Amino acid sequence: MLNKQSAAKKERSLDREITEVSVKLLPGEFFATADGTAIATVLGSCVAVCLFDPGSGIGGMNHFMLPELQQGMKAGKCTGDCSTSNCTRYGSCAIRRLLQQLEELGAVRVRLKAKLFGGGRVMAGMSDIGEKNAVFATEQLARQRIPVTASDLGGCWPRKVVFYPAEGRALVKRLLKLPVEEMRASAPGVLWTGKEGKK
Repeated sequence: MLNKQSAAKKERSLDREITEVSVKLLPGEFFATADGTAIATVLGSCVAVCLFDPGSGIGGMNHFMLPELQQGMKAGKCTGDCSTSNCTRYGSCAIRRLLQQLEELGAVRVRLKAKLFGGGRVMAGMSDIGEKNAVFATEQLARQRIPVTASDLGGCWPRKVVFYPAEGRALVKRLLKLPVEEMRASAPGVLWTGKEGKK
C-alpha cells in the first residue's frame, strides 16, 4: 500500500539552474514517474538511489538519511508494510517503497538499472554515516540483482543531483559549501563535475 506522500502528485517547479521543471525531493521522500519528469535533490551524508527501466522509460529516486532504524530509537521499526510516516527516511524502506511504486507504474524489475549518489562525509569529527549509507545501498541493490551503472559516492562534499528517469541520465554538481551557505552566498563556490553517468 502506498502512503499519501507517494500516491499524491508531487509539486513540480522550475529549477533555475537547469532551466527545466523538476520535482524536488527532501530527505525521507521518494518519487517515481512514467512521464519523464526530472527529479532533483541535494545530498550530504544521505544517499539517493535512482532506478530506471530503459525499456519503458519509467524511473524514480529516493533520498534516505540512515540505512536502517537502530535499536533503542523512538520511531517505530518499519514492519515491511511501510505504514509508518517516517519509514522512508531509512534505506531499507526507501528502496522497497521505490521498487513497489515503479512496478505499479509498469516497470519490469529484471530490466531495472541503478545509479547511486551522495554518502559524503560533510561534517568533520562526526561518524561517517555517509559511508554506511553508501555501503547499505550498494549491498541492497546487489541483493535485488539490480546493476549499478554509475555512482558518485563518498568524498567530503555535498552534491546536487538531477535525474532524468526516461533516459536514465543523471547530472551531479559537487558543492564546495554546505547548501545553506551556498544559498546565502548565491555566488561562486560550485564546481560541475561533468559526470552524467550515462550507460
